[in-house]
Amino acid sequence: MDLTQGTSKEKKDRAQQMMLWFGIVSLLMGFAGWTSAYIVSSAREDWASDLSLPDAFYISTVILVLSSVTYILAKTAVKKDNQKGATVWLLVTLGLGISFITLQFVGFSEMVAQGYYFTGPTSSIKMSYMFLIAMVHIVHVVAGIISLLIVLYKQMKGRYSSQEYLGISLGATFWHFLDLLWVYLVLFMTFMK
Repeated sequence: MDLTQGTSKEKKDRAQQMMLWFGIVSLLMGFAGWTSAYIVSSAREDWASDLSLPDAFYISTVILVLSSVTYILAKTAVKKDNQKGATVWLLVTLGLGISFITLQFVGFSEMVAQGYYFTGPTSSIKMSYMFLIAMVHIVHVVAGIISLLIVLYKQMKGRYSSQEYLGISLGATFWHFLDLLWVYLVLFMTFMK
């Protein structure tokens, strides 16, 4: 298929999809670099292999997975022209996204309560990586929430329908990517001692 062919709207839609995928690939490369550095650093003598993730991180993982399900339900409702249902599911997704971020900070508080800090005399390189990786992911979830708010606003204005739902599809794709990325990161930090 020639990407230069089609209507102006089709070209714009393809451009938006390509920009999203370029962004996702660049984020993957960044997190691949941090997890690679984590692996290399684990060979250090001062690596604290007995440290584990706080329980709040695991609970937040379940919440983020549920939020992907609710985003799918919102998109399905739009495809069925169920505008009220789509709005409700987007609001539930927003609530779950905010809950995820809240639980992440609860997890940070748990780590600090155990005496582990991002930097300083009681920090460890492993804990610094755990803080860094989780915080950078939170920044991207905030970007996902901003995207979700835009999708929600457009949904409430009636801009999506069974014939036009690219915006909600792009938002959902980014959200699902953040979800899968976090599941990977939690598994990585749990099993890569």
